[in-house]
Amino acid sequence: MSTPQILLFTRTTGFRHDSIPAGVAAFRELGEAHGFAVAATEDPAELVAGLPGSRAVVFLSTSGDALTDAARAALRAHLAAGGGFVGVHGASTTEYGWPWFGDSVVGAVFDGHPELQPGVVTVEDHDHPATAHLADRWEFTDEWYNFTANPRGRVRVLATADETTYTGGRMGADHPLVWCHERAGGRSFYTALGHTSESFADPAFRRHLLGGLTWAAGLPEPPA
Repeated sequence: MSTPQILLFTRTTGFRHDSIPAGVAAFRELGEAHGFAVAATEDPAELVAGLPGSRAVVFLSTSGDALTDAARAALRAHLAAGGGFVGVHGASTTEYGWPWFGDSVVGAVFDGHPELQPGVVTVEDHDHPATAHLADRWEFTDEWYNFTANPRGRVRVLATADETTYTGGRMGADHPLVWCHERAGGRSFYTALGHTSESFADPAFRRHLLGGLTWAAGLPEPPA
């Protein structure tokens, strides 16, 4: 049986997160531990070439106009063929000029954030490999992204931000932060967490990423 291939895309034309190298390293280590190969690139041409053989593509804190027309077509084809997509943190700050990406791939569009600070993630759906290992309340330090619209009703919300535990939230009592859906043909998973390099060394966060990836890529779920 061939080794499943995962393509990691990290191109930025807007803000660039210092945590990207730590994220790349984390996904590679997860691949080594769980039997999948990870190829990382910032080149849209390599994205076009690599998508047809990949089980899933991970947009790791991408930003701005990261794709060419050919890459957009390749991503559409990848999802239409049942391929997976994982968006981490800044992925929702990507391709503002291509509404299909924000709506049908990621699921929501970034709309600012308060300063980096501790807060609490409320896990509302434990029946998913990205959240099954987490308690109902997960203390975390991040930027607590706001979005232009609440995606609930169009996506399966897995976890929300408890805005009473930090300052600067603008979405109210229902503030989705982690979700998944199958609206673009393949499976898409998004987590707004992952601003800091330290988060990628956190075992709970790594398991969160692994669960999202295995679900999106159709890989065996990690053991409990």
